[in-house]
Amino acid sequence: MYPTIAKPGESIFDLSTPLPVIDEARLAANIARVQSYMDASGLKFRPHIKTHKIPSVARLQVEAGAEGINCQKITEAEVFADAGFDDILITYNILGPEKLDRLAALNARISGLKVVADSAVTIAGLASRFANEKPLTVLVECDTGGGRCGVQTPQEAAELAAMIAAGNGLDFGGLMTYPRAKSEAAVEAFFSATIALVVKNGLTCAIVSNGGTPSLFDAHLVPSATEHRAGTYVYNDRSMIRAGHCGLDDCAMHILATVVSRPTADRAIIDTGSKALASDLLGFADHGLIVEYPDAVIAGLSEEHGTVDLSKCAGRRPQIGEKIRIVPNHTCVVSNLFDAMTFHRDGVVTRVETVAARGRVW
Repeated sequence: MYPTIAKPGESIFDLSTPLPVIDEARLAANIARVQSYMDASGLKFRPHIKTHKIPSVARLQVEAGAEGINCQKITEAEVFADAGFDDILITYNILGPEKLDRLAALNARISGLKVVADSAVTIAGLASRFANEKPLTVLVECDTGGGRCGVQTPQEAAELAAMIAAGNGLDFGGLMTYPRAKSEAAVEAFFSATIALVVKNGLTCAIVSNGGTPSLFDAHLVPSATEHRAGTYVYNDRSMIRAGHCGLDDCAMHILATVVSRPTADRAIIDTGSKALASDLLGFADHGLIVEYPDAVIAGLSEEHGTVDLSKCAGRRPQIGEKIRIVPNHTCVVSNLFDAMTFHRDGVVTRVETVAARGRVW
């Protein structure tokens, strides 16, 4: 049987581990900080819910002023449509009959669904499925330097925009990119050139969607954008500290862990392995930052154990049975490892929320 769900009023340090815990005050401050910046910059803000996958957290973001949400997969978007969200952008190339059928059903029941495409193949598949159906809004995904999906030139983007506009059952909605951090000048150059070509072809870009958390406070340097998307900011993590986006005290998620063994003076074993912390290093040499022992190094993970190197720790070292808090390298993947998320204020449980879109990966 799964461990008993935490109850409001309990201390988080009395709970079974490993367990992710979310600081309510830091969560609220992160939401307010980013929304305030977007409002001051004249940008619409569309939070990416992949970080938390929890409708109640998305509601906090929308209540603070966000306009719509960003999902990555159809099944993820279905969960949020079920929870009452209507303005949803899915930033993924959608291919194949089963996915297209699910997309059509989703489009039929909400009014603000949007998707992206970066190839004639994807657009042809969408046009074939949505012919004579309720029209689907499609944005062209542009690679402005991120090196993932996206057309490579403004000319290609304009050609796909025209293809979308001509497609039966499709509406051209604008442009979208997921750039590398600190590349605002390149993003603006790509967007402005593409918009000029699109307008020359008689179309308009109602949405110009930029994205990413690491340098989101430079989003105002992309004046062609109408909106910005970000996910990790809501919890923050070790990678965001490294990027200069936030400080340690802005990290709302900790992984609560217990020291289960001290085989040597310089080694501790914790009950938190790859099934709780994930193995996503994001360029780090170790697997997270221990708040109480910042000089300790989580040097390795097996499935159920973490190996902690204490050799650089001066003074007190963790003892068997002691509970510690870990700031993960990448908070988003941690959310997809747990059925529920425990929220607290000053270490006292406030609520437990089901991670409703956990495992919704297609």
